[in-house]
Amino acid sequence: QLQASGGGLVQPGGSLRLSCAASGFTLDYYTIGWFRQAPGNEREWVSGRRGSGGTTYYADSVKGRFTMSRDNAKNTVYLQMNTLKPEDTAVYYCAATSRRHIILSRLGDGTQYDYWGQGTLVTVSS
Repeated sequence: QLQASGGGLVQPGGSLRLSCAASGFTLDYYTIGWFRQAPGNEREWVSGRRGSGGTTYYADSVKGRFTMSRDNAKNTVYLQMNTLKPEDTAVYYCAATSRRHIILSRLGDGTQYDYWGQGTLVTVSS
């Protein structure tokens, strides 16, 4: 089970940190993804890291502004979001899959993920 939290209302240029806590399995060994869905839009991949380790990948729209990190002791993954823009407004979801060696082209494919958090709303507005 995944529990996402940390969303809220923030002004443009502000920051938020989302959390995704896992229970029942160890996140360290899982491929993790963050997705978002804005009203009227399809779900969009934001960031991901394979369970086998290595690089964390980001969508071009958030690269340089968002950072994914992990606290293994807390079995929690974070998404630090800086320099937020109105177009970042969306419900954000964390997701996990046991496919540790998922090919990179599938990292943003939501159908590859087994577990989903409930979503947390981020609103960027003045």
